[in-house]
Amino acid sequence: MNLYRLLAARAEAGRPVRVGLIGAGKFATMFLAQAVRTPGLHVVGIADLDGERARAACVRAGWAAERIQAASLDAARTKGTTHIGDDAATLIACADLDVLVEATGDPVAGADHAARAIAEGRHLVMVNVEADALVGPLLAERARAQGLVYSLAYGDQPALICEQVDWARAAGFPVVAAGKGTKYLPEYHASTPETVWGYYGLTPEAARAGGMNPTMFNSFLDGTKSAIEMAAVANATGLTPQPDGLGFPPCGTDRLAEVCRPAAEGGALAHTGTVEVVSSLNRDGSVVAHDLRWGTYVAFEAPTDYVARCFAEYGVRTDSSGRYAVLYRPFHLIGLELGISVASVALRGEPTGAPLGFRGDVVATAKRDLAAGERLDGEGGYTVFGRLQPARASLAAGALPLGLAAGARLKRRIARGAVVRWADVDLDAARPAVALRREMEARLGGVNA
Repeated sequence: MNLYRLLAARAEAGRPVRVGLIGAGKFATMFLAQAVRTPGLHVVGIADLDGERARAACVRAGWAAERIQAASLDAARTKGTTHIGDDAATLIACADLDVLVEATGDPVAGADHAARAIAEGRHLVMVNVEADALVGPLLAERARAQGLVYSLAYGDQPALICEQVDWARAAGFPVVAAGKGTKYLPEYHASTPETVWGYYGLTPEAARAGGMNPTMFNSFLDGTKSAIEMAAVANATGLTPQPDGLGFPPCGTDRLAEVCRPAAEGGALAHTGTVEVVSSLNRDGSVVAHDLRWGTYVAFEAPTDYVARCFAEYGVRTDSSGRYAVLYRPFHLIGLELGISVASVALRGEPTGAPLGFRGDVVATAKRDLAAGERLDGEGGYTVFGRLQPARASLAAGALPLGLAAGARLKRRIARGAVVRWADVDLDAARPAVALRREMEARLGGVNA
C-alpha cells in the first residue's frame, strides 16, 4: 500500500531506482511504456541483440527520441537518459545498478544472465519464466545467500497467483489449488508453428501482418507455457503438482469452486494443495461460459463450520458444500504492471514471488514419433512440448528439462507422447545452463524447501 509513496520519495531526493533491462520484446515494451511515467524509476540501459528493435520498442512505448540517445551507460546514469546496446554483460556490470530485469524469454541465455547478475551483486526480476522453471530454485538460493532479492515478475500470471496464495494463507485459509485459465484442447499438444494460426482463427498472412511470432503463440497453445508457469508457482508457493501434471478441466468462473477441489469431493484435483489450469473450451470445442482465459485464481477452504457460515452470510460463491471458495482475478496486465516488482525489490527488499524449493519441473515430451539423429527445437516448436511433473518424479525418471531441449540431438527413437530423458540426447555438459541445472538437481533434488 505504500510503494508509490516510496517511489515519490526517491524521485524527490533525486535518487531514482536504477534499472537495467535485458530483452526488448513485448513484455519489456509494455514495461517501458509505464516505467517512463513512474516517478522514482530510471531505466539506465537496455541490452538487446537487435539495437534497432530496442529503439523501436521505446518509440512504440511513447518515449521521446532524446531519451534514448545516451552514448554510454555512464552518460545515461548521470543525465537521466537510457543507453541502448547489445552487450548484456556490460549492462549487468553497470555501476550503481539497483535492479536487473531479465526479459529475453530464452531459458539458456536467461540462466546465464541471471547467474552473472547475482555474482555482480544485482537484485533480479525474472520475467524469463522459462529460465526460472529451468534453474530458478538454485538462482534464488544463490541470491538469498548474498543478501539479494530474486523475484518473479508482477503482471505475469505466476507472480499474481503467488500473491493470491499468500493472501489466502495470511488470512488463515488452507489453499486447495491455485492457477490460471487458458485456451486448451488435448489435440493442441501436437500443434506446430505451421498449424497454430488455424487454432486461433487466423490466417498466416494476418498473423504476419500483426507481427505475431508463431513459435511464441504455439507455446501458449500446446500447453508448454502453462506447464512452465505452474512449475514456477509450485516452486514459489510449495504447492505440489499432481502426479499427471495439468488436467486442464473446462471451467468458468461460476464453477471454479466445484471443479478446483479434490476428486474425492466431486472436483477435478488428484489432491489438495496443488496447481491446476482451467480451460476456456469444453472438450467439444465450444466456449465455456464465463471463462477465465486471461485470469488467475486461488481456491481455499473454510477451516470451520463457522467460517463456512460466514461465507454464506457475505455472499461468497462456494461449491455445493459451502466449504470451498475461490477468489479470482479476471485479467492480468503483463509488463504494464512490472514496475510493482521493481519497486518492491528495490524499496522493500521483497520479491513478488520467488522459488523456495524444487517441487515442479517441466519435461520435454515428444509431439510426434521422433527418429534417432533428429535435433529437438524446444519450446513452441515442432518436436516437443512441455509437460508439468512433480520434481521428484522428473528426477527419478531422468527426464530432460524442456529448457535444455533446443538443439539437443537424439540418440534413439522416441515415441509420440513419451518423455525425453537426459540419456536420450547428446548435450554439452560444459554449457553454463547445463551445469547450473545439474548443480540444482544434485543440491536440491526435488525436495521441499
